Amino acid sequence: MSTVELTTDNFDQIVADNEFVLIDFWADWCGPCRQFAPTYERVSENHSDVVFSKVDTEAQPQLAAAFDIKSIPTVAVIRDRVLLYAEPGALPEDALEDLIRQVRELDMNEVKAAAEQQEQGE
Repeated sequence: MSTVELTTDNFDQIVADNEFVLIDFWADWCGPCRQFAPTYERVSENHSDVVFSKVDTEAQPQLAAAFDIKSIPTVAVIRDRVLLYAEPGALPEDALEDLIRQVRELDMNEVKAAAEQQEQGE
Protein backbone atom coordinates (compact mmCIF):
# COMPACT_ATOMS: atom_id res chain seq x y z
CA MET A 1 0.00 0.00 0.00
CA SER A 2 1.40 3.38 -0.90
CA THR A 3 1.63 6.16 1.63
CA VAL A 4 -0.84 9.02 1.88
CA GLU A 5 0.32 12.63 2.15
CA LEU A 6 -1.30 14.19 5.23
CA THR A 7 -2.15 17.88 5.19
CA THR A 8 -4.16 20.19 7.38
CA ASP A 9 -6.95 19.81 4.81
CA ASN A 10 -7.25 16.01 4.97
CA PHE A 11 -5.90 15.12 8.43
CA ASP A 12 -9.19 15.09 10.37
CA GLN A 13 -10.96 13.08 7.66
CA ILE A 14 -8.23 10.44 7.38
CA VAL A 15 -8.01 9.96 11.15
CA ALA A 16 -11.80 9.84 11.50
CA ASP A 17 -12.27 7.38 8.63
CA ASN A 18 -9.50 4.93 9.58
CA GLU A 19 -8.98 2.85 12.70
CA PHE A 20 -5.18 2.69 12.50
CA VAL A 21 -2.96 5.47 11.11
CA LEU A 22 0.85 5.65 11.13
CA ILE A 23 2.45 9.01 10.44
CA ASP A 24 6.01 9.66 9.29
CA PHE A 25 7.00 13.28 9.94
CA TRP A 26 9.81 14.12 7.52
CA ALA A 27 11.44 16.81 5.37
CA ASP A 28 13.22 16.64 2.03
CA TRP A 29 16.49 18.02 3.44
CA CYS A 30 16.61 15.35 6.20
CA GLY A 31 19.09 12.55 5.42
CA PRO A 32 17.76 10.12 8.05
CA CYS A 33 14.23 10.75 6.71
CA ARG A 34 15.30 9.78 3.21
CA GLN A 35 17.01 6.65 4.58
CA PHE A 36 13.89 5.66 6.56
CA ALA A 37 11.44 6.18 3.66
CA PRO A 38 12.11 2.84 1.87
CA THR A 39 11.68 0.93 5.15
CA TYR A 40 8.39 2.71 5.82
CA GLU A 41 7.19 1.90 2.29
CA ARG A 42 8.23 -1.76 2.57
CA VAL A 43 6.41 -2.24 5.88
CA SER A 44 3.31 -0.54 4.45
CA GLU A 45 3.07 -3.38 1.91
CA ASN A 46 2.49 -5.84 4.79
CA HIS A 47 -0.47 -4.02 6.37
CA SER A 48 -3.29 -3.18 3.99
CA ASP A 49 -5.58 -2.32 6.91
CA VAL A 50 -3.26 0.40 8.21
CA VAL A 51 -3.00 3.87 6.67
CA PHE A 52 0.67 4.77 6.27
CA SER A 53 0.88 8.52 5.93
CA LYS A 54 3.56 11.16 5.67
CA VAL A 55 3.69 14.76 6.82
CA ASP A 56 6.21 17.04 5.14
CA THR A 57 7.09 19.26 8.09
CA GLU A 58 8.24 22.05 5.76
CA ALA A 59 4.94 22.13 3.83
CA GLN A 60 2.74 21.40 6.87
CA PRO A 61 4.25 23.32 9.81
CA GLN A 62 0.84 23.48 11.55
CA LEU A 63 0.63 19.68 11.76
CA ALA A 64 4.23 19.43 12.93
CA ALA A 65 3.47 22.00 15.64
CA ALA A 66 0.26 20.23 16.67
CA PHE A 67 2.31 17.08 17.32
CA ASP A 68 5.14 19.09 18.94
CA ILE A 69 7.67 17.69 16.46
CA LYS A 70 11.17 18.75 17.49
CA SER A 71 13.19 16.15 15.58
CA ILE A 72 12.66 14.23 12.36
CA PRO A 73 12.00 11.62 11.32
CA THR A 74 9.32 11.07 13.94
CA VAL A 75 6.85 8.19 13.77
CA ALA A 76 3.43 8.66 15.34
CA VAL A 77 0.64 6.11 15.72
CA ILE A 78 -3.07 6.88 16.04
CA ARG A 79 -5.61 4.17 16.68
CA ASP A 80 -9.30 4.82 17.20
CA ARG A 81 -8.54 8.56 17.15
CA VAL A 82 -6.12 8.20 20.10
CA LEU A 83 -2.46 9.17 19.78
CA LEU A 84 -0.62 6.15 21.19
CA TYR A 85 2.96 6.76 20.15
CA ALA A 86 5.13 9.60 18.87
CA GLU A 87 8.90 9.20 19.01
CA PRO A 88 11.72 10.62 16.93
CA GLY A 89 14.13 8.35 15.14
CA ALA A 90 14.23 6.11 12.09
CA LEU A 91 13.04 2.68 13.16
CA PRO A 92 14.57 -0.46 11.69
CA GLU A 93 12.07 -2.63 9.80
CA ASP A 94 11.71 -5.21 12.60
CA ALA A 95 11.12 -2.49 15.21
CA LEU A 96 8.43 -0.85 13.05
CA GLU A 97 6.75 -4.23 12.56
CA ASP A 98 6.90 -4.82 16.33
CA LEU A 99 5.37 -1.41 17.04
CA ILE A 100 2.47 -2.23 14.72
CA ARG A 101 2.02 -5.62 16.41
CA GLN A 102 1.96 -4.03 19.87
CA VAL A 103 -0.59 -1.40 18.81
CA ARG A 104 -2.80 -4.11 17.29
CA GLU A 105 -2.75 -6.03 20.58
CA LEU A 106 -3.89 -3.08 22.68
CA ASP A 107 -7.37 -3.21 24.16
CA MET A 108 -8.55 0.24 23.11
CA ASN A 109 -11.44 0.16 25.60
CA GLU A 110 -8.86 -0.14 28.38
CA VAL A 111 -6.70 2.59 26.85
CA LYS A 112 -9.65 4.98 26.59
CA ALA A 113 -10.83 4.16 30.12
CA ALA A 114 -7.35 4.81 31.52
CA ALA A 115 -7.10 8.10 29.63
CA GLU A 116 -10.51 9.18 30.91
CA GLN A 117 -9.54 8.24 34.46
CA GLN A 118 -6.32 10.22 34.17
CA GLU A 119 -8.18 13.27 32.85
CA GLN A 120 -10.61 13.14 35.78
CA GLY A 121 -7.70 12.97 38.23
CA GLU A 122 -6.02 16.08 36.87
